[in-house]
Amino acid sequence: MLARALELLAEHPVVDGHNDLPWALREQVGYDLDRRDVSRDQSEHLHTDLPRLRAGGVGAQFWSVYVRTDLTGDAAVSSCLEQIDVVRAMQDRYPEELAPTTTAAGMEAARREGRIASLMGAEGGHSINNSMGTLRGLYELGVRYMTLTHNDTIDWADSATDEPRHDGLSPFGEEVVREMNRLGMLVDLSHVAATTMRDALRVTEAPVIFSHSSARAVCDHPRNVPDDVLERLAGNGGVAMATFVPKFVLPEAVEWTRRSEEALVAAGLHALDGSDAGRRVLAAFEADNPRPVATPATVADHLDHMREVAGIDHIGIGGDFDGTSFLPEGLDTVAGYPNLIAELLGRGWSAQDLAKLTWRNAVRVLGDAEDAAAELRRRRGPSLATPDRPTG
Repeated sequence: MLARALELLAEHPVVDGHNDLPWALREQVGYDLDRRDVSRDQSEHLHTDLPRLRAGGVGAQFWSVYVRTDLTGDAAVSSCLEQIDVVRAMQDRYPEELAPTTTAAGMEAARREGRIASLMGAEGGHSINNSMGTLRGLYELGVRYMTLTHNDTIDWADSATDEPRHDGLSPFGEEVVREMNRLGMLVDLSHVAATTMRDALRVTEAPVIFSHSSARAVCDHPRNVPDDVLERLAGNGGVAMATFVPKFVLPEAVEWTRRSEEALVAAGLHALDGSDAGRRVLAAFEADNPRPVATPATVADHLDHMREVAGIDHIGIGGDFDGTSFLPEGLDTVAGYPNLIAELLGRGWSAQDLAKLTWRNAVRVLGDAEDAAAELRRRRGPSLATPDRPTG
């Protein structure tokens, strides 16, 4: 099965919806690419490098230009710009490997050239600091999706993992969705509350994505997608991209991960710390507390369910590499995708189904967002909305 998986990935490589390498580079080396030369093996420090992307059959990568939610206001905007800057630096440094693109056509061109299409998605609406102008600026810099929240509720959208304040989206949040549609920036509903998911699907005039979320019916975690939302993707045209994070795919890992994050905080680090110091704390915790181990079969269970509920045209993959400390056995680096494809082959997935999962669905949804934007820009101009004047 593995040999067949590699053959399939050579023709239809993986579009991965979410990789946090830029933030890992910030935390570990202050964006110094000489110290983390990802053209070489970085397995001692990172889940991601270019040789392992190649080995994993990755043909397009959305780099997350994420900033933590304890960075707010102008600090959040500046940090997001720094994240964009390091993605551009990687593209400039490795032009034979990474093909900068912002379009579906560019993704297909990169595949023909044998390069990895390099795209960006902003994680967390706090990065625009309640400013439509800043949202448009991120689009002009190449950002092609924005996750409406991260772990915390923001001024205009409720998060899945924080107390609600808006019962979904505020009126300004609805206008943010409309402006993203007009721009051609995909609305990413990972991390948001189910009420926010439903509000966004009600308001949007373009397909949405979940860049790194799995099925709540399989693992009951608020970060995952409920079935009623998965069912609505067919009518919307969107794509839900299954993640590999153990606490989102393996029920037994939920409590264990909570305790491991407490160990980081007790050591004076952020609960999501990805530095070498954080890795040492977690290694010590794991030595005393053996962790529940997910496998490719665990992720395949989610994909089986998501295919059944949403349909084969509405699923994809978003591993969340370098954004989590632990990953499933066999999917612990970006080189592991063939193991997942082999597992799905063993379950009877056809070559056509797998081509949609890995490549076609993600390329199509970006193209559909571009088409929607072209029509919407003919109908209306830039939004002037603010939280105090939430329409217009």
